[in-house]
Amino acid sequence: MTKFTPIESEFATTEDAEAHDAWVRAKVERALASTRPRVPHDAVMAKAQAVLDKYK
Repeated sequence: MTKFTPIESEFATTEDAEAHDAWVRAKVERALASTRPRVPHDAVMAKAQAVLDKYK
């Protein structure tokens, strides 16, 4: 993994960045392996738009 300075990374240490990376990768793997029904893109976007409309 590339080591970043604090200016280039939001993480204080390389270990923090690697732990976050591992956490995200595990979540993605679980999502890809999920057998739950998929939600169509249009349905997700409509739900997001409804939330945004509440704050107009």
